[in-house]
Amino acid sequence: MDWFTVPDYWMSRLVFQRALAAVYLVAFLTAALQFRALLGERGMLPIPRFVARVPFRRAPSLFHLRYSDPLFAGVAWGGCAVSAALLAGLDSWLPLWGGMLLWLVPWALYLSIVNVGQTWYGFGWESLLLETGFLAVFLGNDEVAPPVLVLFLLRWILFRVEFGAGLIKIRGDACWRKLTCLHYHHETQPMPGPLSWFFHRLPGPLHKVEVAANHVTQLLVPFLLFTPQPVATAGAAVMILTQLWLVLSGNFAWLNWITIVLALSAVRFPAHPPSVAPAPLWYEVVVSAVTALVVVLSYHPVLNMVSRRQVMNRSFDPLHLVNTYGAFGSISRIRYEVVVEGTLDDRPREDADWREYEFRGKPGDPRRWPRQFAPYHLRLDWLMWFVALSPAYAGAWFGALVERLLEGDRATLKLLRRSPFPPGRPPRYIRARLFRYRYTTWRELRATGACWERTYVRDFLPPTRLEEPARTR
Repeated sequence: MDWFTVPDYWMSRLVFQRALAAVYLVAFLTAALQFRALLGERGMLPIPRFVARVPFRRAPSLFHLRYSDPLFAGVAWGGCAVSAALLAGLDSWLPLWGGMLLWLVPWALYLSIVNVGQTWYGFGWESLLLETGFLAVFLGNDEVAPPVLVLFLLRWILFRVEFGAGLIKIRGDACWRKLTCLHYHHETQPMPGPLSWFFHRLPGPLHKVEVAANHVTQLLVPFLLFTPQPVATAGAAVMILTQLWLVLSGNFAWLNWITIVLALSAVRFPAHPPSVAPAPLWYEVVVSAVTALVVVLSYHPVLNMVSRRQVMNRSFDPLHLVNTYGAFGSISRIRYEVVVEGTLDDRPREDADWREYEFRGKPGDPRRWPRQFAPYHLRLDWLMWFVALSPAYAGAWFGALVERLLEGDRATLKLLRRSPFPPGRPPRYIRARLFRYRYTTWRELRATGACWERTYVRDFLPPTRLEEPARTR
């Protein structure tokens, strides 16, 4: 009997690969549509400035060789094309080595983007996509049955994602231990979805059931992944259902979706496996070597996971091969939002005609209901949530954002839902104010139609203007 492959998982591999290709497609599309304002030559955190001070060995990327906005666009749109080809099943039409090389392309391209993405790409799901995408290279195609070692490693990622997230909660905010975190989280999460208001208004006891169920899913169910079937499939199904619940309750980019993709690799679908040739010796050697590498690189992530000083979402190697994960170790009780306003008036007095910029996903107008964007990732909106938590998160990019708005930069304005100023006529002054937001009650919603109620807290940025008016690009 062939120890190396498990034919019964051929459908699991097929579903996993097509779903992963779809996530890749969303990731590259996000990069293609947003990079000019965020990372371009005239972006808020320009890549050329980054690669000039950070050596290749610390952040391997194609852009260390050369950078230009057209080149980045080519990489991002090329990644979209390759992802679409994988989604359509092109790898199945290639020889085994050709399919592996095709899967290597989106991983290398996305690694090049993440490693120069700076703050905009500092999210755990970036490393999670890269780690998963790297293992997908060695999962094979229709020429061979799925290798058991790679399937095991995919479960190992899923275990660290769920168990790491469970540990960071239990060790972190006391509300997770008291089962009360969801009294606040649906309201204070980074980017609410269209159903988040309703989730927040669920009865308190049901919120406690949600938290308790989450603890079971993240601290106990992951161990079922390493048990015989059909128990492993049942454990993966519980994780999938939990992730779908999170999809409905908020916008977490592709974090939930990539977790679902990983769980699908552990599900054994009732399908008769096709006849395939035995795996070639060179393939067994390569897969075994990759497995040994992952085992060695798992040392630091495991050490972090069992440590009392556990940190969330950290890469321990520049290729993001084995990482540590976790989310929401602490929960905000109050939601704050930074509201950005501009005026055309010559003097920025309090009674000037201040007009508010509208972002695509983050709360702004109290009457505007949140929309569903995930798995698409609104990077600027997410960073604005962090800035509202503390000005320390603003860094250099927030000042650059204000400057671009004062210039009327078209690439930056495309990141927003709406600019209150006509094209070619940017404001003379920009200011930012901090507001406290809370969900309205059922009675307030019926009376006003507003899902949010907001209260002014303080000025975040005083009225600011350009030293010399810039020409609109």
